[in-house]
Amino acid sequence: MDQVELAYLSGTEALARFAARTLSPVELLDAVIARAEGVELRVNAIADRFYAEARAAALKAEAAWGGKGPAPRPLEGLNLAVKEADHLAGTRNSNGSLLHMDRVDTTTAPVVQRLLDAGAIPHMKTTVPEFCILGATHSRAFGTTRNPWNLAFGPGGSSGGSGVVLATGGATLATGSDIGGSIRIPASACGVVGYKAPYGRNPGPAAASIDSYAHFGVMARTVGDVALMQNLVSGRHPQDIVSLADTVVVPTLAPPSLKGRRIAWCMDLGAYQVDAGVAAATRQALATLESLGAELEEVDLGWDARIIRATEAYFAHGWGNTMTANFARDRALMTEYAISFVEGAARATVENYHFARTVEVEMYASFGPLMERFDAFICPTTSVPSVPADFIPGRTPVVINGQEKIITDDEWAMTTPFNMLSRCPVLAVPSGFHANGVPTGIQIVGRAYDDIAVFEIGLAFEQAAPWLGTSSRPLLG
Repeated sequence: MDQVELAYLSGTEALARFAARTLSPVELLDAVIARAEGVELRVNAIADRFYAEARAAALKAEAAWGGKGPAPRPLEGLNLAVKEADHLAGTRNSNGSLLHMDRVDTTTAPVVQRLLDAGAIPHMKTTVPEFCILGATHSRAFGTTRNPWNLAFGPGGSSGGSGVVLATGGATLATGSDIGGSIRIPASACGVVGYKAPYGRNPGPAAASIDSYAHFGVMARTVGDVALMQNLVSGRHPQDIVSLADTVVVPTLAPPSLKGRRIAWCMDLGAYQVDAGVAAATRQALATLESLGAELEEVDLGWDARIIRATEAYFAHGWGNTMTANFARDRALMTEYAISFVEGAARATVENYHFARTVEVEMYASFGPLMERFDAFICPTTSVPSVPADFIPGRTPVVINGQEKIITDDEWAMTTPFNMLSRCPVLAVPSGFHANGVPTGIQIVGRAYDDIAVFEIGLAFEQAAPWLGTSSRPLLG
């Protein structure tokens, strides 16, 4: 098996080979590093590298699998790309901003720490947009990160670098965070898998976790690998007052069929203009689920464009106002989109916040009772496959069904409604490819706190329509 093939092994398969002693963690690490560096000049997804430290850790993991020292842990020897904004003690955490390029973490985020405790080896940090506020990934700190499937487009954001290194074989596992879709948007745009767990399921850093839109989690190339990680990171944590004491063990193997499963679906959520290519891929995914025995029903959620306006109001009132200190300190160092975000926040009112929360209540008043009849709900992850790599909301034209439109981030990312309905788990999986070469994706949304159903459906869908073959790799050499 050549290095590219090794780099694209799933974590589950790599662990099996470690156990059989037909592959060592060092060999896998060397393969993913070679792949990451081989494409980096074109995609620009790496913020920082820890290769020497990772190799030393891989040698220890190799010894563990060889029966020398402590027994192997659940992720022993698997490499892990850490989102630059995720805390990792001793490493830089600029949050994608020139204002914080000298900031070094003194602690490690709970999700990251639990992956490390399970034996994962961090070998890089991945790029993010400034303050993680963009559905693309470009900043003055790191430059422009590009979609490996079509370099003119972005990889999604804010966990865009993580999506790229997974898609290109530069990492086996990755971390991400999701306040408006920052795990799911890159998963869709890059053709990988991401999970937004229900609010409180996965612990977060103390301050960030108080925001009910905020989720902290994992990304990989397969549903099975995401399940493997998710089973290791959930549960109560002393740093996070909203973390749930109970843990849910999600399945890692597909069920025999989806017979009897009831799945609702809606193409546009009543609020989005969905590109025809995205709609076609979504319908094909639905047909695959139906072929597995699922019973499908198109539904009207009763939502409209107010759900988009409510999201924008919430972000401006809360998240945007946290950046005012940065704005006062040195506006000249900030990106255009960050400046616009802060300026919008300055205009936020208490009435805006009340509107946002009122709309959330109205949304669940429709969605909650509806889901009593269904095991899951499906819609596209994004209304277009991606936006231009240099996208600035409200400035950069986006082509939808052949026409250029000026839109905000919240008008193309169909993820934010499920940050509003934060207790609903959402698994983002690939659904196909657009004519422009960029992947498309669907969101598998569960009832509140029903993690198990979304993984069962995701695993069955992946088995029926696998996207991990050589034909589903970006052609970057």
